[in-house]
Amino acid sequence: MNHTLTVIIPVYNEQDNLERVQKEMQAYIEIALVPTQVLFVNDGSKDNSQQMIEKICCSNTDFHYILLDKNYGLSAALKAGFDTIRTSLTGYMDADLQTTPQDFNVLLKHIENNDLVTGERTSRKDSFIKNTSSKIANGIRRAFTHDGMDDTGCPLKIIKTEYAQRIPMFRGLHRFLPAMVLLQNGHIKQVPVSHFERIAGRGNFGVWNRLIGPLVDCFAYLWMKKKYINYKIRKQG
Repeated sequence: MNHTLTVIIPVYNEQDNLERVQKEMQAYIEIALVPTQVLFVNDGSKDNSQQMIEKICCSNTDFHYILLDKNYGLSAALKAGFDTIRTSLTGYMDADLQTTPQDFNVLLKHIENNDLVTGERTSRKDSFIKNTSSKIANGIRRAFTHDGMDDTGCPLKIIKTEYAQRIPMFRGLHRFLPAMVLLQNGHIKQVPVSHFERIAGRGNFGVWNRLIGPLVDCFAYLWMKKKYINYKIRKQG
């Protein structure tokens, strides 16, 4: 099958979630608006995630994986996925299943006229501290980037692959994907999506890297924005 969309699912010690991820992605592939496949990016997990991933991929041709040699962090995992994908559209979803792959169809309805479509978790099922720190972090990023996104950290996105592969990734840049598409003169849009409680595994981000990390990364983004090279080829012979 010629696929149109590849969904990147970064994995770091998510063995308790992977069976559910397989079932939910298989169910979504059956109803997806475009032919869809899955790419697990194992970011150096120390549990049994890799064994489970290989078992899943061996039993289903729509599932693939890459295994990084050690833990590099979410931005590196996304970059590795971007560099590997050959489909015209790239999706992104976390393995914790706090968002549902069913909502990729909601995003797909808007991707034709946009270059990135991201979810907005309008009714988040997180703790008060997590919700508050995320709101503050989103406000800080919005003030620096002027991207107009209310929930840029939502882990449910679809990007046109040509834009994703031109993003010069650095650590922490996963928080700035909409802003980096804007630097390419692309069009972005956010749409409401569902959100659920995490029922298995542990989150990898705390208050520190939801607040202090994004603030530091904002200055890195401003430096990149100033230095960013954007061009279009007018004619080629």
